[in-house]
This record gives sequence, C-alpha cells and structure tokens, in this order.
Amino acid sequence: MGSKKTQRKLYRLSLVEDATHEKIYALKFSKANFFCLLSLFLCTLVGAIYSLLVFTPLHYSIPGYPDADFRSQAISNAVKIDSLESAMIRWELYAENLQRTLAGEQSLSLEEVAKDSHREAYLQSKSEVYLQRQDSLLRAKVGAEEQYGLSSSGKRDLPIEGVHFFSPLVGVITNSFDMATHPAVDIAAPANSVVKATLDGTVIFAGWSNEYGYTISLQHSGDMVSTYKHNRSLLKKQGDRVSAGTPIAYVGNTGSTSSGDHLHFELWHKGSAVDPSLYISF
Repeated sequence: MGSKKTQRKLYRLSLVEDATHEKIYALKFSKANFFCLLSLFLCTLVGAIYSLLVFTPLHYSIPGYPDADFRSQAISNAVKIDSLESAMIRWELYAENLQRTLAGEQSLSLEEVAKDSHREAYLQSKSEVYLQRQDSLLRAKVGAEEQYGLSSSGKRDLPIEGVHFFSPLVGVITNSFDMATHPAVDIAAPANSVVKATLDGTVIFAGWSNEYGYTISLQHSGDMVSTYKHNRSLLKKQGDRVSAGTPIAYVGNTGSTSSGDHLHFELWHKGSAVDPSLYISF
C-alpha cells in the first residue's frame, strides 16, 4: 500500500468589492503563520500598553497607585506612629511607678529604665581611655561620610514617583519644561520671595554665573540634583547641609539671560533632566 503524502493546508483571506465581486486583495496563510502573526500582534500590544503606563503620567489613573497626597499622608502617619510609641512608653513608665508607689516600693527613674545590663557590663570592662578613643574614631568616620551625604547606611533607593518634594517657590510657571530647549521650569514671583530647598541635601555649588546670575545646586539622595538660578542673593554656601523647606536664596533677576524676577528651577534624576511640574505643585 502506498503512503499518502500529507500536504500543508493553506487558507485564503480575500477582500472583494461587494457590487462587482472584483478581487481587490488576497492573502494566503497557514495555521502556523496565523498563530505567529497573532502572537506578534499580542506581544506588541502588551508592550505598547506597558510603555504607556510606565513612562507616561497614565499610571496615576491606576486604582491604588500612590499619588502625592497618598505619600504625604503616609509620611504624616509614620510621624504620628512614632509620637504614639513615645507616648505609650511614657505612660507605661508612669503606670509602673504608680504601681510601685501604691505598693510601698521605690519607684524607678527614667535612667534606670533606659539602662541595658549587657551593654553596661561591656562598658565597665573597658577603660575610659579606650572608650574615648573608639568614640573619636566613630565620630570622625561618620563625619567624613556625612559631609557630602555619601553615607550608604539607611539609604532607600526610591523611584522618583515615591519621593515627596517640597515646593521651592509658590508662583506662576511662565516657561514650561522642554527637554531640548528648556530643561527646567521658570516660576515668576515677586522680588525677594524666599526660595526653599525641595529635598534634604548638601550644597554642591553656590556662586555667580554671568549667564544665570546667583546659582545654587543641591545634591540629594537617590541620584537627584536640584538647581536654582537667577537669584538675587544666596543664603547657603558650598558644603552646607539643608533640610527640605529650608530657605536657600531670594528670588531675583540676575544674569544676562533673565528678563524679570523669577526662579529658574531644574531637577535632575540619574543624570537626566525631568519635568518638575510632574511631581511638584508650584
């Protein structure tokens, strides 16, 4: 008996004009080709949707995604929790002392409660000269690491969307962000308005530029740098540590490229300029 030679089945998709039945276009394909094209289309569609959600502000429309208000509330709740924990410790100490007093026993002092017997025994076994030398070495090490915010202890590598920024200036945006021509935002405000640090950081530059006038730049954690230009005067110098909301300059009109009292504000993340208006309300 002869064996039948199997042939690959082909399918045809035709585009025909309804009135004249004239064939306009025809496409032949097999099952394998159809599923390959369908898989490629689905992968492209998923990639496009993912890119839109990750690299555009559309991700803020996802239910449950943390926005600026949510992050601010989370920080506020964390501060309240710390305060409540401290209050609970004080009330526990008060209750313990009250119980001892009613029982006719000697009450505990705060110093006695805070003592750690193991740590105290360790310290008593060391000479005072040794402890002083170790303390000096530790202070010198920490001071060197923290001078320019280089210490890695306790560092949190948060995405920029998870950072809570402090508005450097309340005003009107007169020139918006453009990556090619203007990688910053210009904020108009009355002369001598206070310019504030947008995050905790260290002053890495504070000086004069003929083009931008009095300029100050801050280095923040998470590979972020903020720059403030065209100020009337500066309140901080290079090497100073500042906290978010700390006054660092006064709004002015200095520099050859300035045409009025305003703040030229730049925000850089991992070496690239980002639009500050996406994360900060001015």
